[in-house]
Amino acid sequence: MNLTETLSKLESLGEEKVRAMHIKNGARENIFGVKMGDIRAIAKKIKTDHELALQLWETENIDARLLAILILKPKALSAAQIEEMVASENFTWAADWFYNYIVKEYPDKEQFREKWMNSENIMLARAGWSLTSGRIARAPEGLDIPAILNRIEKEMPKVAAEIKWTMNTALAQIGINHADYRERAVTIGEKLGIYRDYPVSKGCTSPFAPIWINEMVSRQK
Repeated sequence: MNLTETLSKLESLGEEKVRAMHIKNGARENIFGVKMGDIRAIAKKIKTDHELALQLWETENIDARLLAILILKPKALSAAQIEEMVASENFTWAADWFYNYIVKEYPDKEQFREKWMNSENIMLARAGWSLTSGRIARAPEGLDIPAILNRIEKEMPKVAAEIKWTMNTALAQIGINHADYRERAVTIGEKLGIYRDYPVSKGCTSPFAPIWINEMVSRQK
């Protein structure tokens, strides 16, 4: 499939209800409203097509970008390309897909972490805190966790909502995975009160850090 054929296929599968839902959740108008299952089905048919993926990404259409993420060759992307792509996508659903499928799997992702955490670009900062959360949970050696807690306590109330979400995840991961810092993580969460009243569906865990931490720790016992 070429670019024109792929965009035509995506447009034909668009549903107004899906489109409206995504726009309500922060998507831009450049979206057809294709169901995730249909995007995955197209990706399965195409398999891998790096050049087509790059062309789809350049359209800035959200459905096209979601498909692009699934057919890209992550290792074929340069560090500069990855940074540019992260910075250019401000719909958090698509941004998180890119993080999980591309950034998280990139061999030298650590090169991005601190640089992005300190970036003025909201989406780079969001991804930088996601990388930090991953390090906290899986490879904390060398991290200055007290300094991270200090920064979260100082900055989280003031940052953009997109950054606040992944910064809060870092706070929760500290409390869940590091008993020595658990009490302080819970105290910071209580003090800031971020997501205290966040609506949660039955059976799901609240993103309010003290509840999240205590729930996950209780499951470890």
